[in-house]
Amino acid sequence: MPTGVCYSSAGIQSLPPPRATPAAERFTGDVVLSALPNNIRSTTPGAFVPAVGAEPSPGYRLRCVRGRGGFAEVWEAEAPTGPPVALKFMPTSNTATTARELRSVKSFQGMEHPYIVKTYDVWSIPGYLVINMELAEATLLDLMQVYRDELGQDIEPATLCLYLWQVAEALDFLNARQHVRDGRRVGFQHGDVKPNNILLFGDVAKLTDHGLATPTHAPSTPCARQGTREYAAPEVFLGSISDWSDQFSLAVTYYALRTGTFPFAPPVKAASRSSLRPLANLSGVTDAEQPALRRALAPVPQERFPNCLEFMAALLKALKLRVELPDGEGGRMKVTREAAISAGSGVRKLATPALSVSSAARKTPFGSGNV
Repeated sequence: MPTGVCYSSAGIQSLPPPRATPAAERFTGDVVLSALPNNIRSTTPGAFVPAVGAEPSPGYRLRCVRGRGGFAEVWEAEAPTGPPVALKFMPTSNTATTARELRSVKSFQGMEHPYIVKTYDVWSIPGYLVINMELAEATLLDLMQVYRDELGQDIEPATLCLYLWQVAEALDFLNARQHVRDGRRVGFQHGDVKPNNILLFGDVAKLTDHGLATPTHAPSTPCARQGTREYAAPEVFLGSISDWSDQFSLAVTYYALRTGTFPFAPPVKAASRSSLRPLANLSGVTDAEQPALRRALAPVPQERFPNCLEFMAALLKALKLRVELPDGEGGRMKVTREAAISAGSGVRKLATPALSVSSAARKTPFGSGNV
């Protein structure tokens, strides 16, 4: 088992933003949070120091770094029992971020969904909030890097649709006003859908990082301007989140992973209320895919699809693909080509290339993407 840092800092970022700032840059309020240090460490006197072999809690021994972001650092760790886990360390010196994360963990801990990453536990140690989560092999961004480095191509549409259909299921589950918070039924907009927040467990994709999730009581809800701006819906720049904001980000994610580019440049002034998205440039995909993408990327939220699964269904129809849902417990979802079925040639499961996907976590600076 490797120790230390599980990735090479020389890894190439697959989706460089149109300007020289980090693609994982987040914005909140009127301040753009960019160029934050990669080594996120607590400044609290006497704080715990994450390091190989250290134990943040009895029985949990740190193995290696799996991801870093602007607000946290994620380590792979041995657990007292069972398989290794992902431990997310958030400095408690940032009280606003810590409070938001705690509230998010509390909201999501009771949720059970096959395509949402499980949070096992959360505790506090000197200087840090520690979140114990299931450990993934890689992210969708890592998988794109594997395809490009090893195969010299982008992820094939069928494989991409297999993963994003699962993400769409998770988003529709979150978005529906079926969750109880403070005695009220609410939906949740995830608020930060992007490739490195989609974790891979074999041929299963799961959504993670719910720290920016916003409870919604109506089709449009005022919120702080937050998220990853290359993927954020235009209404988010204007200070609100809609029932269709996650769908917009899912469409950007699809296009980015299909083509290695974004459908439009990010606004120059990301934190400005006057920022608007330009019309999407969808020339990187086929003519068949463009109508579904253009609708999901509509500037007016109400003009998008009713939900994320309808968006994915339209994409699959355009690509002449179909989803076969799992048959009973332990079954696996499949994406198949309609032509293969109509020709009587049987169903072919479309999987990732015969590569070690987990090796991508050592090749890109996004690791397992739990940040």
